[in-house]
Amino acid sequence: MIEATEAPRRGLLAPLGRLNRRTAPPLLIYLVAGAAGFPAIAETFWVRNSLGLSPQDLLALAAWLTVPWTLKMVIGHMVDTVPILGSRRRAYVLLGAALQVAANLALAAAAAGMTAPVPAETAYVAASLAAVIGLVVQDSVADAMTTEVVDRTEPDGTPRPTGVVQAELGDVQVLGRVALMGGAFAVAGAGGWLAAIWPAQVIFLLAALLPLPALLAAFLLEEGRAAEPADGPDPRVLWGGLAFGLAMTAIGLTRPPFAEEIGFLLTLAVLLALLRVTVAAVPAETRRAMAAAALIIFAFRAAPLPGPALQWWQIDVLGYGQGFFGTLGQLGTGLAIAGALLLGGRIVRWPLGSVFIWLTVLNAAFMLPSIGMLFGLHEWTAAHLGFGAHAIGLVDTAFSAPLAQLAMIPMLTLIALHAPEGRRATWFALMASLMNLALQAGAIVSRALNAVFVVERGDYAALPALVIAVTLVGLAGPLLVIAAFRQRLDRPGDVTTSSRAGAASAGH
Repeated sequence: MIEATEAPRRGLLAPLGRLNRRTAPPLLIYLVAGAAGFPAIAETFWVRNSLGLSPQDLLALAAWLTVPWTLKMVIGHMVDTVPILGSRRRAYVLLGAALQVAANLALAAAAAGMTAPVPAETAYVAASLAAVIGLVVQDSVADAMTTEVVDRTEPDGTPRPTGVVQAELGDVQVLGRVALMGGAFAVAGAGGWLAAIWPAQVIFLLAALLPLPALLAAFLLEEGRAAEPADGPDPRVLWGGLAFGLAMTAIGLTRPPFAEEIGFLLTLAVLLALLRVTVAAVPAETRRAMAAAALIIFAFRAAPLPGPALQWWQIDVLGYGQGFFGTLGQLGTGLAIAGALLLGGRIVRWPLGSVFIWLTVLNAAFMLPSIGMLFGLHEWTAAHLGFGAHAIGLVDTAFSAPLAQLAMIPMLTLIALHAPEGRRATWFALMASLMNLALQAGAIVSRALNAVFVVERGDYAALPALVIAVTLVGLAGPLLVIAAFRQRLDRPGDVTTSSRAGAASAGH
């Protein structure tokens, strides 16, 4: 556990104390990323009503739009090692923002019928790719900057206590999640309301203004804070990442048998190889502790979900409508923001193993209301207590919504703490890919459980068994991994306790 002398107790809203000129640039970029979904509803209706793209065309486009995120490791490495006009931060932010602005202006022109002789469909595909690339580029820069806004050493060059560095990095990650969710929360309702009033081209023009905070971030950021890389680009990361992106694109477009499993194994192999290259200079003791933490995080993120069958049942049986789901989404995002602000700064001071034990148990506990309603709990409460399924859904969302974001904070803090100088964007991109891969593993397990407990639309006899199985697997898997590897986190060199680990991080 972190000594109190290293990380003194502070108030619940302590992360807000980290708001300053240094932290503002990455937070503004995250805010833009969160708000990027503003035109999504207008886009959906415009594509459906005005473009000649078939469902198969849109599925193929969806596969292509995942490629920039798959290649984030390459983009992150370029941010670290390939300066544009001497800049490895500001120039990339400006490039990403320019791509977003251009993409939305192109969509506005296409929606207004002003792209001739280029077909509107072609303009839409090109703009969609440009917008995603712009987001990935800016996200890579913001991730790197969150590790650079906290000093690892004192002015005289001596390493700062690990507990203090970790707490401050945790505060920055809390603010990053709040900014991302805040952007999404701010536009969640407006995007739909305005799309019902104004034509799509007006919505796209408004969306072209969203990157303005990123331009302010480029003006505020301190370029000199980024450590110079020890050498140039690593061809293994650049070419290996590009080859991997092409392979994943081919799998997504051709959809061979067991495509998800093939993609998962290929991604895992590539990420492990590139992570091995990236952490080669990290002390072995620290690498072992980080590997244990990564396994625990992976197991937690890989917990399966029931899938669409539970939502179908909520619609058909409980009577949840579009408006109510919208209310749940808005409530969940708002409470997740509050939870991150109130608790995020504290959980980074607790032992990682204990944090994930509690989060795993709470995740399972918050499935109990749904399980109860599958057996008629809402009917009993309506008859005896005066409230039914909708009230239970609201209360369940109120308590469970903050968990996913709270779980992200110690993960991101761990990544930031050990980001090697000169390779921080690369490191963050690789670890983010590993965390996302865990979600893919969870989806594979979910699909397997849905194959065992088959639920058809309108026939929900097997749904209780499916939800119970998902809950038990999601509880047992992380707890078993924590039991196996938690001791390694508690040894000297633990990522949450060792001053030597912090000094090592500051030295690389």
